[in-house]
Amino acid sequence: MTQRNDDSANAKKQRERRNYFRINDRIGLEMHKLPPSTQDAFSAFENTPFTSLQAEFKRLDQDIRTQLAGLSERDRALQSLLKAFNSKLDILARIMAFEQNPLQPEHWHQATLSEGGVAFFSNDESLQVGDHIAMRLTLPPELFQPRAIGEVVGVNTEDRDGTWIHARFVRLEDSDRQQLARHIMRWQIRQRQQPNTETVGANVQSAN
Repeated sequence: MTQRNDDSANAKKQRERRNYFRINDRIGLEMHKLPPSTQDAFSAFENTPFTSLQAEFKRLDQDIRTQLAGLSERDRALQSLLKAFNSKLDILARIMAFEQNPLQPEHWHQATLSEGGVAFFSNDESLQVGDHIAMRLTLPPELFQPRAIGEVVGVNTEDRDGTWIHARFVRLEDSDRQQLARHIMRWQIRQRQQPNTETVGANVQSAN
């Protein structure tokens, strides 16, 4: 009975992953392999003096969004104005955070990205199927920086210079998943607005 339940759960996860849309995009990717004892922790990325301020910023942003939802029933024009102003501050905060800690050239990867996981080219020969990795993604142009714990599910040799690593997200906060979803949606919109621009491998497709 237990085996049947496990098989059913695995099949459900496979169906859910197939339902995700994936895009080919150039993203920032910082990654650390996790030892088994810490594979469920986000502590692989050290806290900075700004960590507590960033947490407070997120809390205040959520409070503002909640208040804006209620304001729409009384004054839609004011709600729209404050929503735009809040978005402007959010973008400014992300720009300042990125300028404070810019990525090095080796942290930029051509990757296949979805809400279910990411595949990327790597020179790290130590990664094996079953390994857990802490990841911090930077998604331009919005400069979202979601964090996730991923499990390596595929290691495909590409050439002598490295391999393609396929990782599925095994831990991803709801707020970070929403950032991924918004990035993918906006990527699709930008592609539709440029119908005559050829982008190699840029078609949105269901994950196999």
